[in-house]
Amino acid sequence: MFRNKNIPWLIKEALQERSPQVIEDRNGLSRHAAVLIPIFKQDDGYRFLFTRRTGTVEAHKGQISFPGGRVDKQDESLMETALREANEEIGLRRKDVEILGRTDDVRTMSSDYIVHPFAGLIPYPYDFRINRNEVEELLTVPLEIFLESGSAMPVEYQGATYQSLTYTYGGAVIWGATARIMENLVDILLSSVGSKRRRGVV
Repeated sequence: MFRNKNIPWLIKEALQERSPQVIEDRNGLSRHAAVLIPIFKQDDGYRFLFTRRTGTVEAHKGQISFPGGRVDKQDESLMETALREANEEIGLRRKDVEILGRTDDVRTMSSDYIVHPFAGLIPYPYDFRINRNEVEELLTVPLEIFLESGSAMPVEYQGATYQSLTYTYGGAVIWGATARIMENLVDILLSSVGSKRRRGVV
């Protein structure tokens, strides 16, 4: 479907066409985090970059996630949080990220964070500098994995069972908020491309 297409351009167009759905923090008691959804081109296809968190971080131990973290008071914006955290966790410099737009907020299942995601185009290959206190390894997953429907299945995590959307690639299971962020981004992309095709734009 997307063969030989400029996926980052399509994502940017799709996100500019709409306003993100925001989860309101009515009582001001929710914790907030922002993440970067890094996309890059490798050979003739596009892939997304994920991190596997260490077992020593405060939240989401061992989970597959995007670079990101808690909003700090000194951050000028949610996008600033995502870029700062990506730099701290994997050494991705802000000047090397082209922000494509913001997707819909999600709430985490196990830690009750409101997460604000931003899609960004990054160069690849890249000299990542991994913070080993927070990140165990980097994983890259082809776009095509997320064009297929994810599976709803129970996930055991820290003594609790969560019914979650999941995507599996190379033995890695992407679930929870990260899976829902990817589902949302792909749904936005497909809806935009479908609309453009009906209008004869693409």
